[in-house]
Amino acid sequence: MAVHEKITIAKAINASLRASMEADPKVLVMGEDVGKLGGVFRVTDGLQKDFGEDRVIDTPLAESGIVGTAIGLALRGYRPVVEIQFDGFVFPAYDQIVTQLAKMHARALGKVKVPVVIRIPYAGGIGAVEHHSESPEALFAHVAGLKIVTPSNSSDAYWMLQQAIAGDDPVIYFEPKRRYHDKSRLDTESIPDPLHKARITQSGSDLTLAAYGPMVKVCLDVAKVAAEEGKSVEVVDLRSLSPIDFDTLQSSVQKTGRLVVVHEAPVFFGAGAEIAARITERCFYHLEAPVLRVGGFHAPYPPSRLEDEYLPGLDRVLDAVDRALAY
Repeated sequence: MAVHEKITIAKAINASLRASMEADPKVLVMGEDVGKLGGVFRVTDGLQKDFGEDRVIDTPLAESGIVGTAIGLALRGYRPVVEIQFDGFVFPAYDQIVTQLAKMHARALGKVKVPVVIRIPYAGGIGAVEHHSESPEALFAHVAGLKIVTPSNSSDAYWMLQQAIAGDDPVIYFEPKRRYHDKSRLDTESIPDPLHKARITQSGSDLTLAAYGPMVKVCLDVAKVAAEEGKSVEVVDLRSLSPIDFDTLQSSVQKTGRLVVVHEAPVFFGAGAEIAARITERCFYHLEAPVLRVGGFHAPYPPSRLEDEYLPGLDRVLDAVDRALAY
């Protein structure tokens, strides 16, 4: 791979898995159809051929069993990377994740480490129905003991996964599936940002847009349209949801005086609520408008014909920007 090659997020994740497996023989990849098929999105394509069936394991269709097995392997010194085929398929394993995986380290008073990474393709935009287009990140971010990260570009996809695998904590690695084929530049020799550090991807002075995963691209598009209208919008890619880098976000809001938080998940009890509360506490005297939130509706994920109405897009985010600037 060229040092500055422009590649898709899917290929960046594949390259990241390869790099981790080459660096550490204890790294295993396991999940439904990850081996011979290369995954339903072909993200693990070719890994079983190159590393063998003992390290790239096609599992039964049993998410609880997959995660439970990964926990056992981690306790024996391995570093399993589990793929959940679709976001909505993770719930049969929810008990294993929140009552076992997240608690083992604390339960053992720090004597036990469980370095399991759970890869979850998440969110919508691919014309699929419920259980294939969910955004369950807030459910996991609420659970102490889990780290939650999500990349929005190829470089982060490549580096953040390797950082997650190399760490000793359980990590939920959410992959924005509708961005799998988006291309961006990857520098394989760069020094990556810390795993849980937010990044300002577009500088501005009038308002801050905070987003993560699939919505970062939407917010960057919003910033371009706003600039044509004479509005200066700063875009912050949160990258991590547990922990959240509130310091970077706070600095941005203290500069702009306004914040709009954007995510695909429903607004009701979503990650935006926690962010809005924290920033209001930290930046009360700097805010020129209430923190606004843009997201999905509090309803089951709709059929594909209604998907564009459900997902927050350019117009809905621009409307929130206009409302914030009108105060």
